[in-house]
Amino acid sequence: MFPRRSTADLLASAKQFPVLTVTGPRQSGKTTLCRSAFSHLPYVNLEAVDTRRHATEDPRGFLAQYPDGAVIDEVQRAPDLPSYLQGLVDADPRQGRFVLTGSEHLALTASTAQSLAGRTAWHTLLPLDAGELDAAPEQRHHLRNRPWHEVLFRGGYPAIHAKDFDPATWLDAYITGYVERDVRTILQVADLSRFMDFVRLTATRAGSLLNLSALAGDAGLSQPTAAAWLSVMEAHYLVFRLQPWHRNLGKRLIKAPKLYFWDCGLLSRLLSLRSPADLLGHPMRGALAENWVVAEALKITHHGGRRPEAWFVRDQRGEEVDLLLRTWSGATLAVEIKAGATFASDWLQNPTKLADLLRTAAPDLGEVTPIAVYGGDQEIQWHRGRFVPWWRWARCVAPAVVGELSGT
Repeated sequence: MFPRRSTADLLASAKQFPVLTVTGPRQSGKTTLCRSAFSHLPYVNLEAVDTRRHATEDPRGFLAQYPDGAVIDEVQRAPDLPSYLQGLVDADPRQGRFVLTGSEHLALTASTAQSLAGRTAWHTLLPLDAGELDAAPEQRHHLRNRPWHEVLFRGGYPAIHAKDFDPATWLDAYITGYVERDVRTILQVADLSRFMDFVRLTATRAGSLLNLSALAGDAGLSQPTAAAWLSVMEAHYLVFRLQPWHRNLGKRLIKAPKLYFWDCGLLSRLLSLRSPADLLGHPMRGALAENWVVAEALKITHHGGRRPEAWFVRDQRGEEVDLLLRTWSGATLAVEIKAGATFASDWLQNPTKLADLLRTAAPDLGEVTPIAVYGGDQEIQWHRGRFVPWWRWARCVAPAVVGELSGT
């Protein structure tokens, strides 16, 4: 139903590497994508207890069942398997032979990167990006047919859109499953409600500078514990940190990162929003809009097979550009994000000032284009910059960061 942007890059990698490794959060569509793209390969899921036992207790015997390769799902459940896979692909380096998927980025990276260095191509599959929704055959999925607050509330997990599940119900079950299955296993948290309180508290920091000490204090935790819990949230693709750009611009720049969630639907539920209408007057409406624009840019970049080069810029006086995004051609977008539907010309003031500074301070960033993404409906060219309506953001950013044709 939803054409995934990653398909072409996966198939291209399969012509160069014997192993492909696809990571991403649970329910982001990894299994569907890999089984569809590599339908000629047998499929095996290590979530099944008997299959996992075979893979962990007799890895050579397990792999011998698949001499021509396989799609192996949730490979982090058998962490030693990549070491045995190394010998197989060295002896028979046919390309595109094994496809590994996993939802624990750090654990999977640790076991796979060392064993399969130079033998595997890495791909990240996140919840549906805006361009993938717009490319769906059904008109009801297209962004322009929905108000922004509804898109923010529904998020991008494929099941919600494919089966028209109620987002609140589905995401509540997702949150419960994540805590009970993954966190209990990794962190061995005795008091799960305390961890859930921490996760919800983290949600209130979305779009803000990350002050780990303050977060730990508000959660009643030691700073090392808060850091460990946040790292697990990152490892499971719930949150990410956007680093500041802080080269010398003749002013004192903030050096703390900002915290974002990969999916705004999940973020909405963690903020206890019950319906899209709750977003309209919510004090975090602007933060949710900013989170969505930043996350979409990074999702599109990952799905296009490129590593994001993205930052924000903020000085000690609070003057800020929400997103500084390198394009595939070497130019840069300086992006201001506003939830309001009526544009104001001064929204381009900070991006334009930054573009002027970067022209001399960072010529390696290339031509810097000021952009304001906002909640309205019109695309407007304004002197040196432009205003981009939120629903066109994917069409704007995809050709910029992954070199696609714009389609506009």
